[in-house]
Amino acid sequence: MQYLSTRGQVDHIPFTRAVLMGLAEDGGLLIPRTIPRIGAETLATWEEMEYTELAFEIMSRFIDDIPNNDLQQLIDKSYATFNHADITPLAHCGDLHILELFHGPTLAFKDVALQFLGNLFEYLLEKNDSVLNILGATSGDTGSAAIYGVRGKERINIFILHPYQRVSPVQEKQMTTVLDDNVFNIAIKGSFDDGQAIVKRIFGNVDFKSEYNLGAINSINWARVLAQVVYYVYSCLHIKKHENQSAVDFSVPTGNFGDIFAGYIAKKMLPEGTIRKLVLATNENDILSRFVNDGVYSTADVKQTTSPSMDIQAASNFERYLYFLQDGEPERTRDLMEEFQATGRIDLTSCKDHICRDFYAKGVTEDEVRETILHFYKEHNYILDPHTAVGVHAARKFQRQGVPMICLATAHPAKFGDAVDAAIGRQPDVPKALEGILEQDSRCELMECDANLIQDYLKTHARHG
Repeated sequence: MQYLSTRGQVDHIPFTRAVLMGLAEDGGLLIPRTIPRIGAETLATWEEMEYTELAFEIMSRFIDDIPNNDLQQLIDKSYATFNHADITPLAHCGDLHILELFHGPTLAFKDVALQFLGNLFEYLLEKNDSVLNILGATSGDTGSAAIYGVRGKERINIFILHPYQRVSPVQEKQMTTVLDDNVFNIAIKGSFDDGQAIVKRIFGNVDFKSEYNLGAINSINWARVLAQVVYYVYSCLHIKKHENQSAVDFSVPTGNFGDIFAGYIAKKMLPEGTIRKLVLATNENDILSRFVNDGVYSTADVKQTTSPSMDIQAASNFERYLYFLQDGEPERTRDLMEEFQATGRIDLTSCKDHICRDFYAKGVTEDEVRETILHFYKEHNYILDPHTAVGVHAARKFQRQGVPMICLATAHPAKFGDAVDAAIGRQPDVPKALEGILEQDSRCELMECDANLIQDYLKTHARHG
């Protein structure tokens, strides 16, 4: 399998090089040259597989430069850290299915990808006898999941930017209480979008990226998306096996377009009609839902909400979908992204029919989030975190009788205890992994939102081969 950039200047590179490159050297995002198709007969043979077996079947179709035995060992090692035998189990609540993606070390869906990516980085660096300095920005959960994926690894230093006082207290502590020598937390005085812009600017300096062996762990790294494709297929198979339903819908709370783009890839892989529709759910930072409903991708001011991981206005993975929307034309994709960079707006109304065939979309207000958490708790005695509540509320609008609706539960509610308390009048039970975390010692640098300052900090603390 060969990989190429959405902007056309990087082509014919293998998976392992794509992983280490992260952001393409021309500023685009890396994608596979083709999307493998899975026939109905093959899909039927997967129904009895455990999660790790299925992960191998899917990932190996995108990876041909890692020996099969090594790939299976990486997968097994990555999901051995999860606290549920099914890795991503389904909870059945009335006529909705909740896909629980929070059984990893940091209790968020990002663990599904980042436990794998951390082990993959370690494997490749040992093979190459090299080192890596990971630079990433987080809106909340990516940072801790990335840190837990690489903490203590000898060949890796990790630098994570988070927006100061714009993540939940638990999210902040999950990052800053990791005191391993290879972990560097930086709180920036700005939004997630500001942090992501800094990361992209630094990665755009190709000479600096090469000299300091920079690697990406945000969802701009294709391996992140690939690992997330697995749980879409896994839950489709679960519904087929237990309910004899061959078509399903998914509702996905998303701010960065990475999780729902994994669903888009799964939809393209599976037999037609297996994934009928993807519901794109945003909070009040609704750039993506406005894009689907209006055909215009345009930024607005970032609003702070109770679902901070979605407080984003420039979605990092949007460019990948844009590439497919432009029929794989890299020049057109590049021109549109440069237009967005310059103006904060792209008019894609000519593609609106195509977009609406791929997605439904809804922006969800803070009042609707609270009402959804309360209603679901009363009806099912099940506590949703605010992000998951965004997806559940949107799912209700588009639910079709006779088609199972799977809602992605992206984080454990205890990570957002205050928001849950405000909705249902009590804190969620605290899992063992979070006990006492708010009182633990932490370490973090508070810095101005300045790419040059961050780059200088990297120079001082980078790992050298």
